Amino acid sequence: MIPCRCGIAVLAVLATMNARAAEQLDQFEKTVSKQVAAHYLVVTPKEYDPAKQYPLLIFLHGRGEQGDDPELLKIHGPFKMVEELGLDLIIVAPQSPKDERWDIDVLDAFVDDVLEKYPVDRDRVYLTGLSMGGEGAWYLAIRRPDTFAAVAPICGVSAPSKAAALRDVPIWTFHGAKDSTIRVSETTNMVAALKALGGNVRETIYEDIGHASWKPAYADPEFYRWLLSQSKSR
Repeated sequence: MIPCRCGIAVLAVLATMNARAAEQLDQFEKTVSKQVAAHYLVVTPKEYDPAKQYPLLIFLHGRGEQGDDPELLKIHGPFKMVEELGLDLIIVAPQSPKDERWDIDVLDAFVDDVLEKYPVDRDRVYLTGLSMGGEGAWYLAIRRPDTFAAVAPICGVSAPSKAAALRDVPIWTFHGAKDSTIRVSETTNMVAALKALGGNVRETIYEDIGHASWKPAYADPEFYRWLLSQSKSR
């Protein structure tokens, strides 16, 4: 596998501000653009050919890997197993600034940037994340469900009230029953909401595991077989 680092994302934010005076209400509306620089890690197949289109896996890390050293991103996640299995895909892992949660506006712009820069099969774009990154995976998928062929959030805070956005997205989610950091109900409640909508959702709860449910999830070859079998063209 060949790692490299680079990256800058640009996003536009619509800000609406109201100003109240004693006798009148004024409103100002303006589109404001800001530039955001972000480190990210890219891992390509050993026989990488830029003329070929590859499946893309976007990985969102947890709180412990924040900062400005992309090497931290390899501590957890799917990297080791992808290499061991010799999977023919690109992995891209952005890094959030230290002490900052995932900014969905930034991730939204980041995904657009990656899709433009790399030879990606747009029908096979996948999203996964653990802990804080599991939360980011839920919310990024909710923001742009049409982008992803499959999503795999692990032990992340969820949003059952927004489940309708993901009704047509294949999802496999994981959690440890003994998780004292993020309650397993974050996953079970989201799964229940998706099932009530007729969603395509798969759930794995590890009965004897706490917060680190990403370890057995990312170590399971079946996870990668399932992931790569998903395509928007099917």
